[in-house]
Amino acid sequence: MKLICIGKNYLKHIHELNSKKEDDPVIFLKPDTSVIQKKQPFFIPEFSSDIHYEVEIILKFNRVGKHIEPKFSKKYFDKISLGIDFTARDLQRKFKENGLPWDIAKGFDNSAMIGDWLSVDLFDIDNINFRLEKNGEIVQKSNSSNMIWKIDQLISKASTFFTIKIGDIMFTGTPEGVGKVVENDLLEGYIDDKKVFSVRVK
Repeated sequence: MKLICIGKNYLKHIHELNSKKEDDPVIFLKPDTSVIQKKQPFFIPEFSSDIHYEVEIILKFNRVGKHIEPKFSKKYFDKISLGIDFTARDLQRKFKENGLPWDIAKGFDNSAMIGDWLSVDLFDIDNINFRLEKNGEIVQKSNSSNMIWKIDQLISKASTFFTIKIGDIMFTGTPEGVGKVVENDLLEGYIDDKKVFSVRVK
């Protein structure tokens, strides 16, 4: 199982990082060891002093596919949820400044929170309200309509490079509002008013 992740997919998030919009989706991978096990906390790793939360709509693939056309993409998944792409921002910044890959900053152990899965049939995939609350306060809030590249485009693009397998998960990018976590923070993710995850920071 692999986690296919998308960067720079919300314009306001690009602006808050003082970055620039790309001509194509930014695609990177997280390994299966990045997934936080159910009911486990997120432990701040000893190698970073600046871990950021990034809430994202995620989906789970249920078919094998390659070179998937956008119009057929919805046949390849039936579950959605929210996840957190925990990012070691200090490491990412250092690697970027030196022109080096930043896989470690995104793919370290337990860097991916996976929420409870919901049937995609319950939603209009291009009009999903979602939010992240930290200690009871909303820190990220958006709608899938704000994506630069829609989900069908992301699946098509990613399947150009990677064979999609059953059980693979896609993270579709984070909106504005990312920020640092500290010990004892409580992070809770909602699709509409349905809570799909709750994780404590240790």
